[in-house]
Amino acid sequence: MANRPRVFVARIIPDDGLEPIRAACDVEVWPNELPPQRAELLRAIEGCDGVLTLLTDRVDDEFLDHAGPGLKVVSNFAVGFDNIDVPACTRRGVAVGNPPGVLTETTADLAFALLMAAARRLPEGDRYVRGGQWRTWGPMLLLGPDVHGSTLGIVGFGRIGQAVARRARGFGMRVLYHDLSRVDESIERELGATFLPLEEVLAQADFVSLHVNLSDETRGLIDTARLRRMKPSAIVVNTSRGPVVDSMALFEALRDGVIAGAALDVTDPEPLPSDHPLLTLENCLVVPHIASASRATRGKMAAMAAANLLAGIRGERLPTPVNPEVHG
Repeated sequence: MANRPRVFVARIIPDDGLEPIRAACDVEVWPNELPPQRAELLRAIEGCDGVLTLLTDRVDDEFLDHAGPGLKVVSNFAVGFDNIDVPACTRRGVAVGNPPGVLTETTADLAFALLMAAARRLPEGDRYVRGGQWRTWGPMLLLGPDVHGSTLGIVGFGRIGQAVARRARGFGMRVLYHDLSRVDESIERELGATFLPLEEVLAQADFVSLHVNLSDETRGLIDTARLRRMKPSAIVVNTSRGPVVDSMALFEALRDGVIAGAALDVTDPEPLPSDHPLLTLENCLVVPHIASASRATRGKMAAMAAANLLAGIRGERLPTPVNPEVHG
């Protein structure tokens, strides 16, 4: 069919998103597991009306130049959009969209799963059994801290941080939080959460769960000095963005017993090379950025990303825009 919009989708996504895009557009989908190299990405987007990107795809002036003046929309298949130069898009009248809110509960599930797995040393136990080391029940074997009744420090108390706090209530945990500003007192009462300065949250928490956006202020937020503020028994959980934690500072803290453990869904760099020092440590659990990886959530993300893409191509306001000023 003539005059169908041209679209590039930078990775295979669930059919909830691909089917409506294919029905309305001439679409090229990058077929490989690994993202396109920069040159391949720039070639693929030439002359496109819309592009569906992932966090691995950098959208900047070079990207926009190659796409050309016909580009109307960039739809990100991620809640975060630190891969996109939003002001550059706005200057050129290119709408940017993301799927906010859809992965809140699923990400909170994974954060709590990481917390519990690190506390009860589940990956170590699995390796112990598979390595043929399990010979008998042992009273001192793989001891870890209790989760119930402990103190949870949440850094970043937006939707996901609050969802983690709700889960913590079921375990009778004391919840402390820090954010740029306090939430409404009614939310604090509902979640049993107490606002404290960051340094106090770190000093008092048995578990520290990170839920901040990546910005100049949060890059390297958890560094050597802040790790040393924590209890020697503390466990850090990161499901936000990898660069929020200084990776080498974390390695040294885990190696030297400054803190007891870490559980990471995101890393810096990402992916983490197989020879990275963090992967030599028994007390560091790393999974490959799977916080939103439930079938239902990824399907909803795909549908929302497609809805943003198709609205942008039609020149309409995106259902969930990052820069709504493009459409006034």
